[in-house]
Amino acid sequence: MRILPRSAFGQTILLIGVLLLINQAVSLISIMIYIVQPNSDQVEQLLAKQIRVMFIEVEEPAVSTKMVKAFQKETGIGVYLEKDAMQEGLDGAIYREMSSRNMSALLGGPAEVRFTQSDEFLFWIRPPQAPDLWVKIPLNSLEEANYTPLIIVLMILGGLSVIGGWLFVRQLNRPLRALQSAAHQVGRGEFPEPLRERGTTEIVAVTQAFNHMSKGIKQLEEDRNLLMAGISHDLRTPLTRIRLATEMMSHEDEFLKEGIEGDIDDMNTIIDQFIDYIRQDGKDKAEPADVNVLVSEVVNAESINERIITFTAGTLPEIPIRYVAIKRVMANLIENAVRYSEGDILISTGLDASKQFVEITVDDSGPGIPEADIDRLFQPFVQGDKARGAEGSGLGLAIIKRIVDTHGGQVLLSNREQGGLSAKVRLPVTRI
Repeated sequence: MRILPRSAFGQTILLIGVLLLINQAVSLISIMIYIVQPNSDQVEQLLAKQIRVMFIEVEEPAVSTKMVKAFQKETGIGVYLEKDAMQEGLDGAIYREMSSRNMSALLGGPAEVRFTQSDEFLFWIRPPQAPDLWVKIPLNSLEEANYTPLIIVLMILGGLSVIGGWLFVRQLNRPLRALQSAAHQVGRGEFPEPLRERGTTEIVAVTQAFNHMSKGIKQLEEDRNLLMAGISHDLRTPLTRIRLATEMMSHEDEFLKEGIEGDIDDMNTIIDQFIDYIRQDGKDKAEPADVNVLVSEVVNAESINERIITFTAGTLPEIPIRYVAIKRVMANLIENAVRYSEGDILISTGLDASKQFVEITVDDSGPGIPEADIDRLFQPFVQGDKARGAEGSGLGLAIIKRIVDTHGGQVLLSNREQGGLSAKVRLPVTRI
């Protein structure tokens, strides 16, 4: 299970949050060390001085008693035996270990410090000068440290900083998302309008480079289509003249005429395959369609030469496809199965295990293909081995893969255990 985010957006927000948390922790520790602790030490020093004043030794006891009473009257500091101190609130006082150690050092002996907070803040100190007595020191201006407001302020500042960072990174990532979407469109053979150049200088530079690349690819595609159209026209014209010439040949040359007409048909087929390969079907927009209906139409059109084609339709949702293009894919797959096998042809449709892809499978009973040759068969002008013949231009599977790729799908070839080849087309249920 992956906990850390993978996107740059999530990683940036996480980094900002961690840095703010560290900054707030350091700030809180700094306040404790440089503000709270010195104030606490100063208070303890003042208390220790007052304790020393109370226990100054005077030669006459009456004078000493009189000084203690006068000091108590003026400062509110009282001295009690432990039982009396318990009645005054010592039993509910909280022991402070750190303050006890500090006071012991200041008074030159073991001292114990407790405190209570009710209507007023009281320090209870048992000094080493009189271990059987407790000194009560009221501090009306001192209250127990409450760091809740400070923590709330730090949390608000941290939250505002994270929100600000989120807005900044979101604004920064917006052109990147536009670039991602446009790149997917170019990958499908679509050419969007030039992207708006905005964001940081680096993002603007990347956007400019992408716009230039997209424009160059679009121009290259248009030039290729124009070139192919010109070649097709220039080739078909002499082929037409040759066909007309063969019509005027004598009956004695009938065998020669049939050979020439066969060659002309093959050349026209090859030209059509060239055009199919470079065609992007830009006018054929992706729309929701029933794949089972599409396959049924192709099967009915291809059921010729007394070949048995069995179609098993699965339960499928409508998916966005270029209808004419996918019909061309199915026609090519069935044509290959008919050409390279002699038995029955099995076609089936269904959903994959994740229900994210619609699968169309065409199985034949031919000789199959060597495993080492399967991947390279998708390259243009590459044909299978002699076991499956060497007819055609070698563009059939390349055309199929090109069309399926523009849909965000996959074409998989595998040899069947019982013999023959299985061709599987996987199309996404949702538009990619």
